[in-house]
Amino acid sequence: MSRPKNDVFLRALLREPTPYTPVWIMRQAGRYLAEYNQTRARAGSFLDLCKNPDFATEVTLQPLARFPLDAAILFSDILTIPDAMGLGLYFAEGEGPRFHHPLRDERDIRKLIAPDPATQLRYVLDAVTQIRKALAGTIPLLGFSGSPFTLACYMIEGRGGSDFHETRKMLYERPELMHHLLEVNARAVTDYLNAQIEAGVQAVMIFDTWGGMLAGEAFHEFSLRYVERVCAGLRREREGQPRAEACGWRASRNAEPMRWGSTGPSISDRRAPESVIASRYRAISTRPCCWRRLKSYAGRRPRYWPATDTEVATFSISATAFPSSPRPRT
Repeated sequence: MSRPKNDVFLRALLREPTPYTPVWIMRQAGRYLAEYNQTRARAGSFLDLCKNPDFATEVTLQPLARFPLDAAILFSDILTIPDAMGLGLYFAEGEGPRFHHPLRDERDIRKLIAPDPATQLRYVLDAVTQIRKALAGTIPLLGFSGSPFTLACYMIEGRGGSDFHETRKMLYERPELMHHLLEVNARAVTDYLNAQIEAGVQAVMIFDTWGGMLAGEAFHEFSLRYVERVCAGLRREREGQPRAEACGWRASRNAEPMRWGSTGPSISDRRAPESVIASRYRAISTRPCCWRRLKSYAGRRPRYWPATDTEVATFSISATAFPSSPRPRT
């Protein structure tokens, strides 16, 4: 099959020259859209919204009707995998995701198995198929997953945004048990992303949201190592299109997270100094591809690259910010 009519985003991932900096939004479908809030009300809850392919398709397409974006991103959640493992995902009002059955007992961890995406995550794959059909070859569709370590944090703590006490305790007191959990998660993420690719996504991302809690060698041992394992297991081609592995913004605060950018384009922390990003990426490649997540009031091209340079191929930006690179209007 041919590339989408607007293939600028895919060309950027392949490090090919692009006429402008392609744009997509991290939370492309979300509460800033009135129509999203209406659809979510009809769905009944955020989780019901994710698990209904018709609703997921609808909200994925909503921002595309408003903005000239260069990619669609699958509407889902990174915690679909542990939910499929039986941990019982739910969302507490004003408190974010929770699990009814967090992993605190070794027996529970040892009996975990990677879910079968074709059955236990069928609703996600059906949404991918429907979205690709609705896009009708106009722009590419992105899929995603949480990293093995980020998923483990949620699974152990039973929630997000905590001090990670239980996770740190397991990591330092029972590292072999933590590695077992990460191995299961790595298999699950690999299978899940490959299933998304087979269903039709044209690029995939890995969000290592909580990798930033680890420092130095711990980051490489418990986070980076398993992201690299997932990347090695991904199908390299789907319809001749690229796939991308992306480092989440929290992980990029570590000493050398950009080193693994050689496996694919990376997202860098909006808080990381530009000089640090420049030196790290130039150490990786003479033509790196960086997805820079920016603050809403700082949607601009980094100082160290001229506006006409395509080395910084694509940016992930907030809803109110657009890059300074010129962009044609239709």
